[in-house]
Amino acid sequence: MNALLRTLNCALTVLALLHMPLMQAADSTSDDSWVSLFNGRDLKGWTPKFTGHALGANPGETFRVEQGILRVVYDPAKPFQNEFGHLFYRAPFTHYVLRIEYRFVGEQASGGPGWAYRNSGVMVHSQAPETMGEAQNFPVSIEVQFLGGNGIDARPTGNLCTPGTHVVMDGKLHTAHCTESTSPTFHGEQWVTAEVEVRGNERIVHRINGTTVMEYSQPQLDPDDADAQRLIQSDDLSLQGGFIALQAESHPIEFRRVEIRMLKP
Repeated sequence: MNALLRTLNCALTVLALLHMPLMQAADSTSDDSWVSLFNGRDLKGWTPKFTGHALGANPGETFRVEQGILRVVYDPAKPFQNEFGHLFYRAPFTHYVLRIEYRFVGEQASGGPGWAYRNSGVMVHSQAPETMGEAQNFPVSIEVQFLGGNGIDARPTGNLCTPGTHVVMDGKLHTAHCTESTSPTFHGEQWVTAEVEVRGNERIVHRINGTTVMEYSQPQLDPDDADAQRLIQSDDLSLQGGFIALQAESHPIEFRRVEIRMLKP
């Protein structure tokens, strides 16, 4: 029996070691094929993290899959209590194009902050979900912010927000927390296609419905941010890659496509 266990453990160790190069190799390929990160049936491959909850908890089934749509849903009878949510894909990436089709629907949860009205997004270059504090609202990451129109005002989408991070824009360190893109406003419940081209630390490009609306480079940790400080391990603050996470910030939103196309470094 002991010999059998030793043989089994050895085999598992070899498989684990083989798995790491496979993940890295997948990140170095390049072709024209898109791979869906969402299977259309359930949340397999994704892990939620909500403020005030342990990793994996999904209070009220806020993230759910219904009729092939990945939805963020709130109980209208339950006030929002700053339980900001992020749904993390299982693997980190460095060089890729991410394509997401989304639309805002319905009414914001009661008690949701004013800034979160028709507000969501996707985090890229994010810290690993298991490194987040239980009370932490947002992962240290680069946020591609999605905004929906209110029927009156201009509200561009595909914006940049930087929880715990900075970037370089127009040759200068850019420290503003949120920066508007040049996209048009999308009122109502229309579907919008967002693409994020991520090339490690070299360049990140936001596109909305095929049009480039923002570009910047050199994503990096903010040494003055308390959450980022816990991640800093050397003088090198640059972010070369990280996890992808979809947001739940108190307004219902639907995602019907979440796809990735790998790029060569």
